Amino acid sequence: MHGSCACRDGQAVLFLGPPGAGKSDLVLRLLGRGFDLVADDQVEISDGIVSAPTTLAGLLEVRGLGIVRLPHVASARLALIADLGAWADRLPLPERHVALDVPLIRLDPAAASAPDRVILALDCALGRVSQIAGAFAP
Repeated sequence: MHGSCACRDGQAVLFLGPPGAGKSDLVLRLLGRGFDLVADDQVEISDGIVSAPTTLAGLLEVRGLGIVRLPHVASARLALIADLGAWADRLPLPERHVALDVPLIRLDPAAASAPDRVILALDCALGRVSQIAGAFAP
């Protein structure tokens, strides 16, 4: 699947969107906030576990810099998908990815708060933070 992926404590967020949407850049910003690289550009998914194809493991494309080799984790459990191609309403309804059946959010990756929104959404998806209205509301 075309996408990029980062994880925290073994719980992965998969970023989907068209080329140039900001998937790799958002992963880079999350690495600076304690996340681990799982995969960039191509992601393999099997039984809810995400990993990088062997030939791409540990590689991250950083626009304006090039492709770098970084520490990475071999696999993580998929907990959340962020679609960077279509942005959400102010108070979105809960949504799940049709094929993978995990929570789905829509996010503007260029927003200054995008990494913090991903962190908060992951905590909501894992039940660590409750929500009154929006993407994870009951």
